[in-house]
Amino acid sequence: MPVLSRAELSRTGVIFVALLAVFMTGAVAREFRAADTQTEDYPTVQALRYMGALIAERSGGRHEIKVFHSRQLGEEKETIEQTRAGAIDLNRTNVALIGNFVPAMNVLAMPFLFRSIEHMQKVLDGPVGSEILDSFEPYGFVGLAFYDSGARSLYNGVRPVKSIADLKGLRIRVQQSELMSQMVRSLGAEPVEMPYGQVLTGLANHLVDGAENNWPSFVTTDHYKHAGHYTLTEHTMSPEVLVISLKAWRSLSPDDQKIFREAAQRSSRFMREKWRDLEEQSQRKAEAAGVTIIRDIDRKPFEDAMVPIYAKAARDPAAAALIERIRKVE
Repeated sequence: MPVLSRAELSRTGVIFVALLAVFMTGAVAREFRAADTQTEDYPTVQALRYMGALIAERSGGRHEIKVFHSRQLGEEKETIEQTRAGAIDLNRTNVALIGNFVPAMNVLAMPFLFRSIEHMQKVLDGPVGSEILDSFEPYGFVGLAFYDSGARSLYNGVRPVKSIADLKGLRIRVQQSELMSQMVRSLGAEPVEMPYGQVLTGLANHLVDGAENNWPSFVTTDHYKHAGHYTLTEHTMSPEVLVISLKAWRSLSPDDQKIFREAAQRSSRFMREKWRDLEEQSQRKAEAAGVTIIRDIDRKPFEDAMVPIYAKAARDPAAAALIERIRKVE
């Protein structure tokens, strides 16, 4: 029988205690893969890492999150599909794209739905937001938390857009979402569905004339260098959503599920603070670079152009009821 050294005995003891703890709790230690298309220093990526630190601490190191940023696991459309299949564990995505799978998300992406960022946050932090997150499971996901994404506005490199008439003939990149294509088409422009990572090349090579996004995405991706006219349409205030695959969720014990959900909620508050700072910095950088910002536009014609989109949504009783509840939140 081999004789073990004191160091070997010590290591064996540590391993035995760890295995005993796992056996007694019924939990298995593992590393969870999280996808985000944004860059390493972006608020959503920082929030995922913050969440990972909370989970590692509260689980005693049994669970860790490895964050793959900058589209390392693919574009959002691809990562959503992989998350649904269980190949990716966690995913931060915009609601417009996951709306292809989860119907309630299409409502949150509706143009001119929220009156302000404060209105949006009140909706998402309340009963309506909780019910929406609870609606993900039949589609292969579990909704954990909402992240802010500011207001999306139109920008292009051809001319200032001061009215709907100025949009006529412009090729505007949109997310790979039928709803977003309908919106741009309703405004008289030509929608071009394109993955987020290809927009800079599209603008630089004039494959598209412009796009629509929030201040940080406009600046951190260098879109502002090729699209010098930014019109504050603020047409959507759709949030980001953090989901975990149903497969990964069911692998967790009830206690660990609670740890993950609470950590996600705390990461949402952390992300909001980071977001506000980046939004202000991005706007200042765009202005300093000479971007023309069109602030004083008559929004009513833009809102009126959305009537057919809302009429179509109203055909679905569930969507119509959700829109009505959101609008009633004061």
